[in-house]
Amino acid sequence: MDRKRNRRLGNKYLIVIGFLVAFFVSCKEDKKDIIEEVAVVEEPKDVYEFGFNLNDYVVKKDTVRSGESFGQILEQNKIGYPKIFHIAEKTKETYNIARFFQAGKPYTILCSKDSLELPESFIYQPNKEEYIVINFRDSIHAFKSRKPISYVEKTVTGVITSSISETLDAKGVSPVLTNKLADDIYAWTIDFRRLQKGDRFKVIYTDKYIDDSIYGGIHDVKAAYFEHNNEPFYAFQFETDSVKGIIDYFNEEAKNLRRAFLKAPVKFSRISSRYNLRRRIAVYGYKVRAHKGTDFAAPIGTPIMATANGTVTKSERRGGNGNYVKIRHNATYETQYLHMRKRKVKVGEFVKQGDVIGWVGMTGNTGGPHVCYRFWVNGRQVDPFKQKLPEAKPISDSLKYRYLEYIKPTRYKLDNINFEPEIIQEEQQVQTIVKQSNS
Repeated sequence: MDRKRNRRLGNKYLIVIGFLVAFFVSCKEDKKDIIEEVAVVEEPKDVYEFGFNLNDYVVKKDTVRSGESFGQILEQNKIGYPKIFHIAEKTKETYNIARFFQAGKPYTILCSKDSLELPESFIYQPNKEEYIVINFRDSIHAFKSRKPISYVEKTVTGVITSSISETLDAKGVSPVLTNKLADDIYAWTIDFRRLQKGDRFKVIYTDKYIDDSIYGGIHDVKAAYFEHNNEPFYAFQFETDSVKGIIDYFNEEAKNLRRAFLKAPVKFSRISSRYNLRRRIAVYGYKVRAHKGTDFAAPIGTPIMATANGTVTKSERRGGNGNYVKIRHNATYETQYLHMRKRKVKVGEFVKQGDVIGWVGMTGNTGGPHVCYRFWVNGRQVDPFKQKLPEAKPISDSLKYRYLEYIKPTRYKLDNINFEPEIIQEEQQVQTIVKQSNS
């Protein structure tokens, strides 16, 4: 009996010991799992911007408020005015930030990663692409740089149902492409206000991206094909003067698509007063006061463009003209642009057609914001709308062969872009249904 009882007790002890062993093994495994989970926690990845690893700093981002100065921002971030003055003086030759500081522009302050969080660098962004770095950690210095820019080639096709702007808008394409096609490329060959339903197009263009992620808009149009009233219109971009950076658009036969002069010096404007040698004004007792310019009404700040390539001969403020610019295009033609808010170009500067030379204002004798556009032919002011304006300079014989070779691969690619088959199929189905109903 005692032997049997001892055997039973021994078995019980073995069971208890087995449970304890299993329990400790389980706890050890759980602990191991916990340790392993902690071990796989990754360090934060480096984040670089403006050439700095942002993980090394306390980063403060904001935008310049109205009336806020560079000094005020630094003072609010624990930098005293004696040092602020020293920073401004030391860096103004590189970039006079106090002069060009603008409300609404973003800035970044990199502070030390400690309890004091003292500013070590200030980065100001005057636009999406450029930035100015002012370092004052050890020695004070400044430099100007640009974010990396990449260009992505894209294609788009469309069939006109009402207007090209609506067609492109429905595809989510920037309206800038509409402006480039209508104002820069086909302005003299296709009237975009009279497009026909069923006209179609295909375009090869490039989009610009800043830091590979920020969309910077449409960069340029490489080639286009427009079918208007069943007539084809090709356009290929080609640089004719690498020194002056002149780029034009030519058709498949190397004929320049533009004229020597733009129709107007501003976009999206209206003519408020035409060239009129017999104009009478009530303010002057209805006396005849000749108006030898064409007034284009536009909001203050609207960019004013040079209507043709040329050299600036005058850029000044004088009397009733206000701020104005005058450009000589060749021995025959000159143009003048009056009442600017601000001028952008200087005497002797070469400007290309479409370059911004100033902004619409109300300086001089003017009753409202507009640009008075004056046009000279052989030293005499004339009405530009009654002139048979010359075509743009044709491509030279030496360049023509190079151009035709240059466009071959682009034209092949353009010709092999298919129009939207689903829209064409829908139109064919509608036509079939109409024919069946008529029969």
